[in-house]
Amino acid sequence: MPRRHDPRDPSAAAQEYLLALRVMAGAEDAGRVNAAQIARHLGVTTQASSEMFRRLVAEGLVVHAEGRNLHLSPAGRAVADAIFRRHALIEWLLTAVVGLGWAESDEEAMRLQGAISPRVEARLDEMLGHPETCPHGNPIDAETARRRPAGVPLSEIEAGQPATVYRITEEAEEDAGLLSYLEARALTPGAAITVLARSESLDSLTLDGPRGRATLGLRPASLVRVLPGTADPGLFHRVPSQASEGGPR
Repeated sequence: MPRRHDPRDPSAAAQEYLLALRVMAGAEDAGRVNAAQIARHLGVTTQASSEMFRRLVAEGLVVHAEGRNLHLSPAGRAVADAIFRRHALIEWLLTAVVGLGWAESDEEAMRLQGAISPRVEARLDEMLGHPETCPHGNPIDAETARRRPAGVPLSEIEAGQPATVYRITEEAEEDAGLLSYLEARALTPGAAITVLARSESLDSLTLDGPRGRATLGLRPASLVRVLPGTADPGLFHRVPSQASEGGPR
């Protein structure tokens, strides 16, 4: 007898759409996201995107708002958070234990996130010290997001002001080049920085970080959240040493 489809266990393709909507609804103005925008984001046709969302609406994971805008339903948000949690745990494993870079680990986690069992997920969570964020600092679910500071866009920090890198937004995670640049300059959650210069006319921001000076366009800088001054170290997850002692450093 064929296995009955469970909407709480979406296909790999459906997972991509749910995660994309989760990211874009948080990034766009008032969460106004439609199937065409998701299609461009994922590099698929508008028809394919529309068909997938018709299915997800029928399964109660996505709802139509005004116009053609799409939102995750409460059930859809729970499913998307569960997918993101598995994705984040795999990223922690690949970065802190295996030693892959941010961009590589994100790509590999997309391949693996639908393949791990609840038992393996629970073991990873325990081994990695129960992280509340992904390696880029983004909250692992809506409940965690509600009790953590939102942070301030780096692009809004004035020259001469010290700050702490807080999180690299999910929108920024979609840009492999930006992720690689930030990691290479050690501009990771918990890093102390000082903005040296900020120019609207030149559309750039220069800062002093753990590995010296770094320059970002104001648009990429707007995708990085910081906390002014020195932040509480407890906000930043560190994988237990026993989990990562055998991995590359």
